[in-house]
Amino acid sequence: MARNRNSSHFTATLPIRFVLLVWISSLPSISLAYRPGEIVPMSRSGQYHGSRTVWHDVVGRHCPVFAVNKEVLMPITKPVGFTGADPYKLSFQIGHEKLYVPWLYVINRKSPEVPMIDFHLKYSGNDIHGVTAKVIDMPHQYIQVHQDIKKNYWNPQQWPKHIIVRYTWEETSEIDVAGGFYVLFGSGLLLSFMLAIYVLQSSKDKLGKFVRETVAETNPEGVAAKAE
Repeated sequence: MARNRNSSHFTATLPIRFVLLVWISSLPSISLAYRPGEIVPMSRSGQYHGSRTVWHDVVGRHCPVFAVNKEVLMPITKPVGFTGADPYKLSFQIGHEKLYVPWLYVINRKSPEVPMIDFHLKYSGNDIHGVTAKVIDMPHQYIQVHQDIKKNYWNPQQWPKHIIVRYTWEETSEIDVAGGFYVLFGSGLLLSFMLAIYVLQSSKDKLGKFVRETVAETNPEGVAAKAE
């Protein structure tokens, strides 16, 4: 009898446990949160003439800093087997989320100008919501300040090359009315469904108990005979 009561209690509380599990799993991971001024980890991979390097971490001083606009001078080492006949390209992964940045041509990109990588990162609160990057011609005011970059870039014997990387952050609104409405509506619908199951299960247990007690009270002779 005690086993039946324990089983009924577990079955009745199962929907509530499921709702709690869904709610906990929907919470954002605290480990992915960033603080202003914190270094955002980044890794990169290179490819030349069909040969691709493994992903490796970028040195902290060359990485983006959360919510801080900055420019860095990133070194580009000579690719294995480099002859200058083919372009050399880089790809990046940003943050703990490993947001992927597709291939960017940085060497032999068929342009007379020195390249510069321009990152644009979007964030709200303590989370990164997106990143885009493109290769642009280095502005002339930059070249006037960093003339050695241009000189070394076009020197085939000079390695590593150095490229200016610019990180620009854009803060986006944390309020998403439509998204919030759908989340609330879905959560309410799920909760209502689970509560309905709980009520039905509880009513079923109470109804069964009532029927058993009623039968026992209306048929005492049969119970006594069975006991004998």
